[in-house]
Amino acid sequence: MIVMKANATKEDIQAVISRVKDSGLQAHLSQGVERTVIGVVGDIRKIQTDQMLRQNGVDRLVPISRPYKLASREFRVEDTIFPVNGMSIGDGKVLVIAGPCSVEDRGQLLETAHAVREAGANMLRGGAYKPRTSPYSFQGMGEEGLELLAEAREVTGLPIVTEVMEPDKVELVSRYADVLQVGARNMQNYALLHAVGKSNRPVLLKRGISATIDELLMAAEYILSHNNQKIMLCERGIRTFESSTRNTTDINAIPVLKNQTHLPVILDPSHSTGHWEYVAAIARAGVAAGADGLMIEVHAHPNEALSDGAQSLKPERFAELMDQIRAICDAVQRPLLRSPEPLINPASRPGS
Repeated sequence: MIVMKANATKEDIQAVISRVKDSGLQAHLSQGVERTVIGVVGDIRKIQTDQMLRQNGVDRLVPISRPYKLASREFRVEDTIFPVNGMSIGDGKVLVIAGPCSVEDRGQLLETAHAVREAGANMLRGGAYKPRTSPYSFQGMGEEGLELLAEAREVTGLPIVTEVMEPDKVELVSRYADVLQVGARNMQNYALLHAVGKSNRPVLLKRGISATIDELLMAAEYILSHNNQKIMLCERGIRTFESSTRNTTDINAIPVLKNQTHLPVILDPSHSTGHWEYVAAIARAGVAAGADGLMIEVHAHPNEALSDGAQSLKPERFAELMDQIRAICDAVQRPLLRSPEPLINPASRPGS
């Protein structure tokens, strides 16, 4: 990376970027409070180091030791903060994403959406396309599900987080969603990572079922390589020999990621445990460990859920958990994000 001097002008910075690009390399600008850094990606042997050091405004050249470059704290010291529908993600406030695993019908989605908003959630999750282990399981409602999610956003004000599974579906899902989710099974779907990176939409990237932290950060690097820095990393449990829970929550991953990367870190206690009885405890632990947010499955009627009912909280249990999370936030001096206001009066909708 090329570290610029504190007094470097915009013209100095642009001249360095132009020189990097003229060498056939990628230049990624990071302007922080303390310093301006230009990340250089490619065959750095093409860089004439002595000539680069003589460029106006250049302080020093620093090799990035980690395999992931743009995602590393070496490249960017300050935490990445980006907006989603007026909310700042990654600024120290705790984000809560909640909703059903799958969009099943209008009534189910709207009932759950209103419940999680009333309890204090900031974003609504819900799957319109579902990657399932069995080809005979419910696969989601597709675009009809996306339309229902858009309606739920309209009446609650909650931004939408939903999964995209194929590169050619990125444009369609982006029309409806505020955050594109890349699921655990697609963490190393490189064509999909390129596509969501090019979309420049906010992305929630889930850790693969058996992926290391370095592999997760390398997956994020694909998205970052397209100058899309709006990424949330999601720890959702990893596969181990333990069979008493669906997965094993790697609570260590939260402080490790916060140390190694500038990207916001989210914990999914629903998928990491697979049992609603354990979700609250792991959610509380995640906030205490420094997670930037939580992603929690909530269903108005879990016994009737078409997918993941066993790990979904009922609305009243979710409301209790939100009270507990507020207490943890107070203890660690990290406020919760405030929920956005509804875009319309829900009572004004026909058939509501």
